Amino acid sequence: MTPAQFDTSDEAGRPTLRLSGALTAASLSAVWKPAAEFARKASAGLTIDLSNAAMIDTSGAAFILALERASSGAEITGASDNALKLLDTLRHSTPETLPQKPKIAGDASPGLIANLITRVSFLGDTVIASLALPGRLRFLRGADFFRIAERAGIQALPLVVMLGFLIGMILAFQSAIPMRQFGADLYVANLVAISLFRELGPLLCAVILAGRTGSAFAAELGTMTVNEEVAALATMGVDPETMLVLPRMAASMMVMPALVVAIDLAGLLGMGVVLMLLGFPPAAILAQVIATTGPSDFLLGMMKGVIFAGVIAVIGCRAGLTAGLGPRAVGEAATSAVVGGIVATVVLDGLFAVVFYRLGL
Repeated sequence: MTPAQFDTSDEAGRPTLRLSGALTAASLSAVWKPAAEFARKASAGLTIDLSNAAMIDTSGAAFILALERASSGAEITGASDNALKLLDTLRHSTPETLPQKPKIAGDASPGLIANLITRVSFLGDTVIASLALPGRLRFLRGADFFRIAERAGIQALPLVVMLGFLIGMILAFQSAIPMRQFGADLYVANLVAISLFRELGPLLCAVILAGRTGSAFAAELGTMTVNEEVAALATMGVDPETMLVLPRMAASMMVMPALVVAIDLAGLLGMGVVLMLLGFPPAAILAQVIATTGPSDFLLGMMKGVIFAGVIAVIGCRAGLTAGLGPRAVGEAATSAVVGGIVATVVLDGLFAVVFYRLGL
């Protein structure tokens, strides 16, 4: 069978491309490129004559459609009915989408493990820097310590007090509904006091600290990292953990007890307001709180709060010191600090709950 051939002509100002022979995959390679070049140059008004085409397979039909597209809509003449059906089928067919290559199971595990290792390593570096602190006191600046303590503690007190008061009121109202069914409205004071001292007080303070102070640490140290100030400190022989991390961690842990006390007292005040509205005298409310809670409840909550503060400060500092150098680095570091601080707080709180239960505390 004659292989694929073509010739061109210009009849009445209309370019014509005549295809002849077998338009099959085996013989199209020789004519595809020159014919397509002619179709592109002819642009609109091209006539593709198939009257001498002996055979057309799917490759030939694809070749004809490519010529049609190259000329911005050519007129096809002389095609047999079978050829027209094949061309119409290919025009309206959609290419089969190949399935995506499946991801390797556990492909993200090495990255997660490496991230966990770096976090633990940073915590270890901070502990080592704390142990070596007596020999590096010259790197610490008292002004920075008190500035951080003021920002993390004193400036957060209004928010802590307001939140504690509202939480105390909400807990009292919500607890009074089921307690009233048993005639035990007064025991709302027991429930709210224990919840605040042992759980909600340190937990809410930790969330506030992560949102305010943790993000501030990440943004501040992230900006220093982007500006290569941290690298300059390391070049001068100054340990970044000692100069930047330890003051922030110590200041956060120092102010956390004050925040916990403030939120506990504010929560008890909010609870007391609700119970007084329900008709209970302040003396009875105070007696219930004193009879239910003891120093151990208060101290356990205080201990949890101090540990939460240290972990949140370390996570915020790590997020800032490991920030990238792009324009979004500081924002991503602040987001990572807040999310990481809250998640770590909840995980530690769960561990404390299990340990306290096993120890009978």
